[in-house]
Order: sequence, then structure tokens, then C-alpha cells
Amino acid sequence: MNDLRFHVLSCIEHERLAFELLELRTRGQYLVRFRGLSRQEQAEWDRRERAALSRLVDHELEYGCGR
Repeated sequence: MNDLRFHVLSCIEHERLAFELLELRTRGQYLVRFRGLSRQEQAEWDRRERAALSRLVDHELEYGCGR
């Protein structure tokens, strides 16, 4: 029973991490489209996106709940 509850919670975490990544990508695209980004800003958005993707992949590897 505890394993099932943990698996459901880990999938909720997976969804949260996937949404975080999607939100970062979408915000970055809007910024580029509407005002453009300096090289420094683009580097920061790239770093944030890589970090979000890394958290999602790490979660998938640890809990096996990727889709």
C-alpha cells in the first residue's frame, strides 16, 4: 500500500517538473518573440531550461515514472 501511494506521489512530482519545464520554455519563447534577449539573458534562460530538464530526467531515472 505504501509503495502505491509513493508511486502516485512521484508521478505528481513528475507532472510538476514537466510543467515547470514547459512553463520556462514558453516564457522564454515569448520573451524572444516580443522583445528579444541579450546574450547574457539568453544564457541565463538556457541555464534555467537545462536545470529544469535535468531535474525532470533525474526524477524519471530515480522513480521510473516517466512517460
